[in-house]
Amino acid sequence: MESYVNQFINYLEVERGLAQNTLESYGRDLHQFEIYLQNGNMEILKDSNRGMIMSYLSSLQLKGRAVSTISRNLAAIKSFYQYLVRERYLESDPAASLESPKLEKKLPKVLSISEVEELLKQPSGLLPTGQRDKAMLELLYATGIRVSELISLNISDVNVEMGYIKCYGKGAKERIVPLGSIAVKCVQEYLNKGRSKLIRTYEEAALFVNHHGNRLTRQGFWKIIKKYAHEADINKEITPHTLRHSFATHLLENGADLRSVQEMLGHADISTTQIYTQVTNNRLKAVYDKAHPRA
Repeated sequence: MESYVNQFINYLEVERGLAQNTLESYGRDLHQFEIYLQNGNMEILKDSNRGMIMSYLSSLQLKGRAVSTISRNLAAIKSFYQYLVRERYLESDPAASLESPKLEKKLPKVLSISEVEELLKQPSGLLPTGQRDKAMLELLYATGIRVSELISLNISDVNVEMGYIKCYGKGAKERIVPLGSIAVKCVQEYLNKGRSKLIRTYEEAALFVNHHGNRLTRQGFWKIIKKYAHEADINKEITPHTLRHSFATHLLENGADLRSVQEMLGHADISTTQIYTQVTNNRLKAVYDKAHPRA
């Protein structure tokens, strides 16, 4: 089965242009499916049927896996079988009639404006790494781009004179996002003072690099934001997307229209963006309950 999985992952990368994180996720999920089949002495082509797949999903449920995890596994399996049928390794798709379990939409964790300000104050502008970190955090909050998009930025994607960045989202879709004046100033300072001290070669295209002079990784950024959240004494759960969620929520709270926020976030479907309106509605309700004498 491994060779089929490898072919499938290569197809997703080359022909569909999926992001590296997505490819790794598909690979992990299908590898676990492969182990399950091997333990049951089953083969992907000979023993594929609807009951087998349902049995695997049930095993995940018995292990206490979250509904979102089971749904993601099923999505990977369905795509994999569609590929096998398309390439004529299988005549029919055993996963075609399976439906994903309904997900309970979780509201994103967001920071208050004062918490964001405290977080953004933490990096010191005296060291190159501090200048880099300040530029990254300010850029994230100013644009709401994904962390994967942040670390993929090249110098050529940033126009500080005009105040915008060009980034590539899911499916390699390009979009232009405006930069605020504070973010422009911090990125400019990092480019003028910090980056040249971090890079090892002037051929390096990456905008944000680590102390080895190579492109910063998602894991590297994760450590950075956790460190500054601790220093800012923020007790809320912080994720790499916390500033993205806060960006969207604060824009809507201050009167931005949903379509504009959708475009800046790079959401294909506006229903994905609408979850932030629920966050703002919940906040309004909390303010009302606290302030109104007859609430």
